[in-house]
Amino acid sequence: MSEERNIEHQHGRDYYHDPPPAPLLDMAELKRWSFYRATIAEFIATLLFLFLAVSTVVNYKEPNYTDKCSRVGFPGIALAHGGLIFVLVYCTSGISGGHLNPAVTFGMLLARKMSLIRAAAYMVAQCLGALFGVLFVFCFMNFDEQQSSEGVVNEVTRNYSKGAGLAAEFIGTFVLVYTVFSATDPKRNARDSHVPVLSPLPIGFAVFVVHLAIIPITGTGINPARSLGTNLIYRSHTEAMDDLWIFWVGPFLGALAAAVYHKYILRAGAVKTLKSFRASGSSGGQLPV
Repeated sequence: MSEERNIEHQHGRDYYHDPPPAPLLDMAELKRWSFYRATIAEFIATLLFLFLAVSTVVNYKEPNYTDKCSRVGFPGIALAHGGLIFVLVYCTSGISGGHLNPAVTFGMLLARKMSLIRAAAYMVAQCLGALFGVLFVFCFMNFDEQQSSEGVVNEVTRNYSKGAGLAAEFIGTFVLVYTVFSATDPKRNARDSHVPVLSPLPIGFAVFVVHLAIIPITGTGINPARSLGTNLIYRSHTEAMDDLWIFWVGPFLGALAAAVYHKYILRAGAVKTLKSFRASGSSGGQLPV
């Protein structure tokens, strides 16, 4: 029995230690070049993502194409979004973590994997990158605005209620952020080090699958920066601004649920906290002998 416990100790506890939580307010980050480098990386990556992703949607919706083989369809749009996330997360993960999404950043903040200052800087950079990316599409594509806005803006389609749209965004973002947590979990990487897992791959595939599921419902936001960029640039569309709140509230609630689920259920954070509380209470209340 003692030998089994020693083996379990060697293969269970010694190979992994939980990193300490990031400080909530880390003013020292403002003095580091790595902070600004990561913020710039988030801006550029989000700009590229929106430019290429929205261009794919615009070309699909362009009515002048008569050759059906030249149009990618919904699976092509979903593949473009998932593939872009895979490539850009792979390129930027070593610099900024490769969030490209305020909902992902919000989830990481809730899990105490980054400071509030860095999270705020990331979100601003992501929103600005999204605005510039969509603006480049709008300026350079040279097409009729009213026709091209269909499918570009995030809005709840007529066949669904606002509640259904909110639920779709909530669930879709939950899947995405949950995948991000699982793919980047250091404990899993240590435990399954014999299994080569490229973390951007499951994240990109999650984006692909979610797009296939909810494009007909909301056009698939699951990224508040994406929705902000398209709906502001194409705000002449009827429901573009009316439905924008859905694509912020839904993803942020989905990120919150994913962070709580991963940290307190899967990683047993609630149980560990309760045991620690009981241990400190029992030791603190013990009378001297």
